Amino acid sequence: MLQTNGEEKLRAYAEREFPKQLLKVSERVYHALSYGHSNATIIIAANSVILVDTLNSRESGARLKAEIENLTDKPVKTIIYTHSHLDHRGGSGVFRDTVEEIIAFAPVNKPLKYNEKIMRGLGARTVRQFGYNLSDEELITQGIGIREDKSGYEMLPATTIYDEDIVEREIDGVKLKLVRAPGETDDQIFVWLEEEKALCSGDNYYACWPNLYAIRGSSYRDVAAWVDSLGKMLEYNAEYLLPGHTRPIVGADKVREVLTNYRAAIESVLLQTLECIEKGMGLDEAVNTVKLPSELANLPYLGEHYGSIDWSVRSIYAGYVGWFDGAAVNLHRLSAKERANELIPALGGAERVSTMIKKAQEAQKWQWSLELCEIFLALEDSEEVLQLKIKALRELAKLETSANGRHYYLVSAYEAEEKLK
Repeated sequence: MLQTNGEEKLRAYAEREFPKQLLKVSERVYHALSYGHSNATIIIAANSVILVDTLNSRESGARLKAEIENLTDKPVKTIIYTHSHLDHRGGSGVFRDTVEEIIAFAPVNKPLKYNEKIMRGLGARTVRQFGYNLSDEELITQGIGIREDKSGYEMLPATTIYDEDIVEREIDGVKLKLVRAPGETDDQIFVWLEEEKALCSGDNYYACWPNLYAIRGSSYRDVAAWVDSLGKMLEYNAEYLLPGHTRPIVGADKVREVLTNYRAAIESVLLQTLECIEKGMGLDEAVNTVKLPSELANLPYLGEHYGSIDWSVRSIYAGYVGWFDGAAVNLHRLSAKERANELIPALGGAERVSTMIKKAQEAQKWQWSLELCEIFLALEDSEEVLQLKIKALRELAKLETSANGRHYYLVSAYEAEEKLK
């Protein structure tokens, strides 16, 4: 979302949500926040330790291991992955000497065939989304956690992979219920600890607007299934909600309030988008129409600091009806170069368009100036216009409340600067 002081709002959110802390849930259960980019839950069993997720890297995994050793001399023998994202599995390698079982669930849908053929392109987009090449001073937060360190992933593969909807286990005296809950990923689960009334929610809840779509590029995330999974979580009447990112929530009433509102907000965006499609609206019109209900719009855990509502609408729209929005003009659109070849003369020529860009920037119409830059540069190279594009990207980054969007603007600006060298 682009807002006045968007960058400052993102900074305030990061300071609020990521204090390093170890929450003691009970004598045997602890929740580790900001020991890495993601969180982990430590369960001290009769003779061993059970971990729910392992943080994101060798370095963060080592910090987690040291904290566990401060709590107990029992070894980590069981790891449960809430889902397949590397930032939850990347620290598992530090436990390779003691771990005996690593549990995960199979995805409800198989990945698309040939997905590996697009990894290089998606890798470039991933760098832009997460801001991997930005300095520590430039990067405020990675949206749902502190910055990932550069020590690398050391991920151990799962040894037990379930394909059921619910699995009940007793591991070294600890009773756990593992519940399939597709949402941010198709292999997502949550872990229920009945004795503590604690629910380890993985990535289906964190304290900001979720990534219903990731701008790094991803297959459609089934938003209706995500809503259903949040409904399942509500059925457990948890007193502790232990998320994979951001602060835990304590107290049955507060957990219910937050999960109810979170579910309602996502469902509202989904159903509003489908209503727009039903009415025959085009994609851009739908994006401009869908809004959170007023009673939800200003809740602190629904701020657009990671995902974005307009990106969510675009993803839902395409997820249900594909790329074509129903407007005949979009059946065979001109290429960017063909469009520029017609537009620039119609607007009075290249010099006139360059002047329009500068006037747009004087008026702080940064998005319009960026779009004009793209039109100009589609037809011809210009160092002056490229510099104007860089300025527009950097100014938009200052307005962006989403860490992902902010990173994308800043890294794109650096990529444009490389062309000037």
